[in-house]
Amino acid sequence: MDAVHSCLSAHACAPDAVQAVREFHAGVAQSDMALVLFFCSSRYDLDALAGEMKACFGDVTVVGCTTAGEIGPAGYLDNSISGVSFSAQHFSAVAGIQKNLQDFDIDVGRRFAYALRESLETRTLEAASSSGFALLLVDGLSVKEELVARAFQDGIGEFPLVGGSAGDGLDFGQTRVYCDGTFHDDSALLVLARTSFPVHPFKTQHFSCLAERLVVTEADAARRIVKEINGLPAAAEYARLAGVTVESLSPHAFAASPVVVVIDGTDYVRSIQSANPDGSLTFYCAIEEGLVFRVACCTDLLANLEQAVVQIHNTVGTPQLVLGFDCILRNLEMCQGGLKDAIGGVFMREHFVGFSTYGEQLWGVHVNQTLTGLAIGGTQEHVHG
Repeated sequence: MDAVHSCLSAHACAPDAVQAVREFHAGVAQSDMALVLFFCSSRYDLDALAGEMKACFGDVTVVGCTTAGEIGPAGYLDNSISGVSFSAQHFSAVAGIQKNLQDFDIDVGRRFAYALRESLETRTLEAASSSGFALLLVDGLSVKEELVARAFQDGIGEFPLVGGSAGDGLDFGQTRVYCDGTFHDDSALLVLARTSFPVHPFKTQHFSCLAERLVVTEADAARRIVKEINGLPAAAEYARLAGVTVESLSPHAFAASPVVVVIDGTDYVRSIQSANPDGSLTFYCAIEEGLVFRVACCTDLLANLEQAVVQIHNTVGTPQLVLGFDCILRNLEMCQGGLKDAIGGVFMREHFVGFSTYGEQLWGVHVNQTLTGLAIGGTQEHVHG
């Protein structure tokens, strides 16, 4: 098989779940598949979708999740299925699922990930001549992403872990991952893979920080709720820094003015999900008392994405596939700024497949309002940039 065809991607837009799966299967089917990865709208009949996936792909390992928007060969769409198949000639993969995340134990998670890594290493691709990577798909309403990502990264060692939190549009009702022929909530699935192609994990975000620092003075970290900032009601203090009224706080306002923390010298976005009637703020990530952050203003999203693409090309050459996990708040900003077609055009040109998330992961860290991803080169020679 020609190297550039080792990853086959497809985008199915039929409104009926069974027909959409059949269209997707027709686009990605290969004679020998190591793995199939898909992302689907939660608007579909998920029971019907799961049944047809099983019927179409049989014993092939298939994993996926529900989304807040799908990225694929047709660009950036809603109410569709996007995804990709990986040829067994150039990829070896294993997948496993951790259920009941409300009772998640870090040590159990580490052992689970380590055992999956051990299973992968028994496969045919030699570690010395291949690149390893990990993909995480996790229930986006579990409020356990930080623990899961950290535990899994600890268990798999030097493999770069990238991924996204499943979504359901903007409903925030139920988000699911797909593994072993069915959809699961309160679960996380982990895929470990090796490939003879070069890979490049990355993240990109577009913002500049305001000077004034904010201190979280009261928070419920387990529920991701911040009650006070600088000793004042959180929503009011955030609104003051963002230059808006409390009444105008909305997903679009949060997308325009995220907050940023510094971890080991690197800026990470901590995005707000909602303003609550009691004056508190609910975040997409855990926020602890004493945390210091700053409000950020978004810069040119399209230019930032193009810079990330240049880095991808400098590192792995022209990619045959880029797996992308793009925050729902970036999606909202694209819509508000009229950029969605232009961003979708870049995604199409650079062979992106992925989805709009409720959170993103990279190297065991859970982030927000970020595009994380993994670029896979189109040749078996590493490019140095």
